[in-house]
Amino acid sequence: MVFSSMVFLCVFLPVVFLLHCALPGIRAKNGMLLLASLLFYAYGEPVYVLLMIGSSFFHYLCALAIERYPAKKKAAVTVAVLVSLAVLVVFKYAGFLAQSVNRLPGISVPVPSIRLPIGISFFTFQAMSYVIDVYRGVTRAQKSFGKVLLYISFFPQLIAGPIVKYHDIELEITERKQTVDGVFCGVSRFIAGLSKKVLIANTMGLVADTLFAADRGSVNAAVAWIGAIAYMFQIYFDFSGYSDMAIGLGEMFGFHFRENFNYPYISANIREFWRRWHISLSGWFAEYLYIPLGGNRKGRARTVLNKFIVFLCTGIWHGANVTFLFWGIYHGFFLMLEEYVPAIQKKGGALKTVLQHLYTLLVVCVGFVFFRADTMGDGLFWVRQMFTGFTSDPAAMSLALNQLTPVCLLAAAAAVIASCPVILPLKKGKAYRPVAGVLGLAGFFLCMLSLAAGTYNPFIYFRF
Repeated sequence: MVFSSMVFLCVFLPVVFLLHCALPGIRAKNGMLLLASLLFYAYGEPVYVLLMIGSSFFHYLCALAIERYPAKKKAAVTVAVLVSLAVLVVFKYAGFLAQSVNRLPGISVPVPSIRLPIGISFFTFQAMSYVIDVYRGVTRAQKSFGKVLLYISFFPQLIAGPIVKYHDIELEITERKQTVDGVFCGVSRFIAGLSKKVLIANTMGLVADTLFAADRGSVNAAVAWIGAIAYMFQIYFDFSGYSDMAIGLGEMFGFHFRENFNYPYISANIREFWRRWHISLSGWFAEYLYIPLGGNRKGRARTVLNKFIVFLCTGIWHGANVTFLFWGIYHGFFLMLEEYVPAIQKKGGALKTVLQHLYTLLVVCVGFVFFRADTMGDGLFWVRQMFTGFTSDPAAMSLALNQLTPVCLLAAAAAVIASCPVILPLKKGKAYRPVAGVLGLAGFFLCMLSLAAGTYNPFIYFRF
């Protein structure tokens, strides 16, 4: 079940929200949210809900062992991390690794066909962070398994994050307030995210999918650039929209999650981009991998190596495909470049600022081409066409121009505006709330019309 579905919007969410308002006491509310979250996951993964429960129970026991047996806490946290990584390897990479081994001469091993559990990377990373934080003394081990399971399985952030740390919502699991203002803000944030997803990401995604599926002979520079930019908007508004919906849902129930995106397309370099893009994931890798590796405390060469390792792991985290691995290495390379050429990051005049933004957008756009491509060959072909395919072939030009419909151009204009923090100054005005309310209702109405019509509605991060 995804947030941008009629089942969720018309049945699941209204029922769960009304029950949460009606039930007396925090224990009853938590029990209901736990059951609802398990049902939410089981709707799409009826078997793998047992895997999630089992994973949560295992990490719950490891955290208790760390606190009860201090002399063996290092062994307990090591076991927790190794088992977590082993689960990810089995479910996400077993088939890919077997196929890679089979490319060696004289080797033939069976290739397992394992269906990837929805959101396994997200709930596994949350469980790992809980155990590691108990080991570090950041938080105490929770004695109630139900509370740990609610933290890991809570439906707003279960499928695609943001990755939430236990100590961030520990108090809100035990005692929280569901206020009218909080509900209003949560609903507004949810509708904003839903509008991003349905009205912008889906429209851009349809263009991207059409062009990336086209025959190579029909791809010239115009087609390649329109497809690349469309996907660049799709992935941002798809994922940031889902994060907005998750944050809004949490606020509706009295939980407060940290921001996951902060206008990444206004960045002036790749380092800044990663401070603004998927903040919970980059923060997770920084806290639990980059800093333990030494961070920036052991000289420039070691800092560069540590960053490269982190982004290599970031690429691997996204899935079992050489394109994801390359995407991580690609971003790691530009971070290394910026480390050794600090002039790229230094502020300058208006012209340099514009050039810095163009550099960042170009690097990100090309990187997303490989992220979107099925194979490295497809990615290389697409990038080559972006920079060398300057032909006026009638078939290619027709394909490109056919995508530039009024709906597409309107969605693209909205994407450009929404990618910039133009709304932030408006929030200080007295008229902001009523205007935002009216626009929100209009956006929700349009989203419901689109979803009711059964239009194109994929979700990129659904199985990461």
